[in-house]
Amino acid sequence: MSNKITGTVKFFNETKGFGFIKHEDSNKETFVHVTGLVHEIQADDRVEFEVQEGRKGENAVNVRRID
Repeated sequence: MSNKITGTVKFFNETKGFGFIKHEDSNKETFVHVTGLVHEIQADDRVEFEVQEGRKGENAVNVRRID
């Protein structure tokens, strides 16, 4: 899957290096780990990302902040 998805960062814990992104077009949420970031993110940032299957489910990767 390489379709770009837009969403909003629900929360991101900088200390632990993970958080969740809520999809803009649904109530779905996707896990995000610091290794999947292109830009630093924080809660309420609008982002664009791709979803990739990880060991424990779907992960957000190539996460970029957008205006």
